[in-house]
Amino acid sequence: MNPRKLITFSFCLWIVLAWAASSNLLSLQEEQKGVIYIPEQVKKVIQEGIQTRESRQDIPFSIVHHLYFPAQQHIHSIFIFNVKNSDLGFAPAVIPKKEKGEPAQEPEAAAQAMLTSENHVFLQVNKLENASPGELVKEVYIPFNLETTESTYDPEQEEIYTAGYPLPPGDYLLSMVIASKNLEKISTQYLELSLPAPFDSTGELSTTPLFFVKEIKQVSTPEETVEIHMGFFAYSILQIEPNFENLFSPEDNLDIFFFIFGAQPNAQNQFDIEVNYEITQAKETVIRFEPTTYPSPLISQPLPLKKTVLTKSDEGEKKESKNLEEGAYTLSIKINDRSTGKSLEKTMDFEVKK
Repeated sequence: MNPRKLITFSFCLWIVLAWAASSNLLSLQEEQKGVIYIPEQVKKVIQEGIQTRESRQDIPFSIVHHLYFPAQQHIHSIFIFNVKNSDLGFAPAVIPKKEKGEPAQEPEAAAQAMLTSENHVFLQVNKLENASPGELVKEVYIPFNLETTESTYDPEQEEIYTAGYPLPPGDYLLSMVIASKNLEKISTQYLELSLPAPFDSTGELSTTPLFFVKEIKQVSTPEETVEIHMGFFAYSILQIEPNFENLFSPEDNLDIFFFIFGAQPNAQNQFDIEVNYEITQAKETVIRFEPTTYPSPLISQPLPLKKTVLTKSDEGEKKESKNLEEGAYTLSIKINDRSTGKSLEKTMDFEVKK
């Protein structure tokens, strides 16, 4: 089994590109000293709940996942949250008045009338000391502007959004705010973060949070500003759409994405990581894949949901490849850093459904 060929992750490539992306984001705020990132009335609301972590829900939202990956000597954190459309204040877009004599709008154009939503996202990061918020580390402001059409707008739809920012290793408390354009509505959520050192060789092997991928796209340049994305997150030159439902059809691939902390280069200054993947059901092995070796601790691996079955007939026995049946399964991931002898095992549950 060969690693993904769509994206070529040689050691030099990922280390240069992934780190460069976060350098740009870090320098962005450093160059804008004196800018007010969080207005005083928003800071006041943050402080009201920061000790007890009691959220305020003028615009109901939840932080549903926190992912992170290495970026220089920092960790690029991705905050994933959901909001219902009806809570974001979508309204008809302001259209310039037609000049006298201009033709009326066609029915098709009217059906595509635009709806827009204008809000703000603020991030405040404090050091976490003995479970209490300490020194202020970062303030980040992100415009949260959306548009859709009347024909596709569903007020009850709850969308997934993402925002990312690099931080040094350490323990932090994130205060996240969504506020309306005029700041009349201000909502807060709090999240404790523990970010590991990217290349600490003293500890055991560990990984970033495991997740499955729906789609990965490669773009020409990394982001240089902090942005809100709907349905995907940005990491260096990659746009990654996660599959947090862990739900697959029989024809899908399991596509796993993670980084291994603690792996070390060998005497030739190359990584030599072997990973064994196995799918089980009720503790019985269903699919055992051939071991795969990687020259990088950043792993992106598709795994086909095909099992080999032995069928008998008058002509003898024959091996056939078949899709997995519907049901609940577990993916086992056994990691061996052959340079150090360190090993680690992880599991992920998923479901196959037609």
